[in-house]
Amino acid sequence: MPQFHGSYTVCVTPFSEGGQSVDTGALRRFIDWQLEVGVPGLIVLGTTGEFLTVSDEERAEIVETTVTHVNGRVPVLVGTMDAYTPRAVASSLQAEQLGADGLMILPPYYYTPTDDEIFEYYRAICEAVSLPVMLYNNPVTSNVDMPAALVARLTKSFEQVRYIKESSRDIARVRDVIEATDGVMNVYAGERAVDSFLLGAIGYVNPYGNYIPRASSRMWDFLEAGRVEEARRVPRLIDAIDHTIAAGHPTYGHQCYSKRLAALAGYPVGDVRPPITRFSQLGEEGQRRVEVIAGYIGQLDALMDELEQKAPQA
Repeated sequence: MPQFHGSYTVCVTPFSEGGQSVDTGALRRFIDWQLEVGVPGLIVLGTTGEFLTVSDEERAEIVETTVTHVNGRVPVLVGTMDAYTPRAVASSLQAEQLGADGLMILPPYYYTPTDDEIFEYYRAICEAVSLPVMLYNNPVTSNVDMPAALVARLTKSFEQVRYIKESSRDIARVRDVIEATDGVMNVYAGERAVDSFLLGAIGYVNPYGNYIPRASSRMWDFLEAGRVEEARRVPRLIDAIDHTIAAGHPTYGHQCYSKRLAALAGYPVGDVRPPITRFSQLGEEGQRRVEVIAGYIGQLDALMDELEQKAPQA
């Protein structure tokens, strides 16, 4: 079974003008950028990848294009969650057949399932595929919070379940999950990366890699090298970016900014699909916020130059 660690970009999905189709050329150029800056892994069809807006045919196109273009250079994980268990199973099988290295899977969302219903959902997937499964605990979007005891039950029952993206907004949950699973579960931070690392997380599912891949992936490298205080300087600037976006846009409106900022970096990936707000709909306010964010990105670039030139601490 492959081993995952480090800061993995959870990728936007590039669309053509007007969002009519997947732009595979833009996707390949975006992947090249990620690999050039040293991102250690990619995740497609997560929340940031607008997985709810793509057809079955587009899903296959995205996975096949990504896996083929990456060609084994880094692990590729695929989001295969669904509110309907047979569809989650079918998407998981498709990802395995197309060569994905792992799966990232929310519990069935919207219905507020019981622990037993969640268990049976993951059982159906694990019985159908052999790929490693990264559980995805995100109560904000799924309407369910998987407690550490349930995570431990899944980990004990299914040998593929060895990773979790923990986005419960309860930072102590990182340690709770590790202790409940006797250290078997590998936690990926879904937020507060530095604090999660200090509690035992081994990686980060990173939406900021869509426009600042160098800084957001190197941050984790600094943590693993013991350069914790230096690494803390990165999320301070990322927090300033977040606050700039959140002041004018609701939760999970970040996709349109992520795509606009990727284009600003030289890698256009089209626009978002409805109902998510398009960047053009933000008008002058959106443009002003991007100009502010561009200033923070410039500071991050300068910080990376400084930290990469500096000898590691003894």
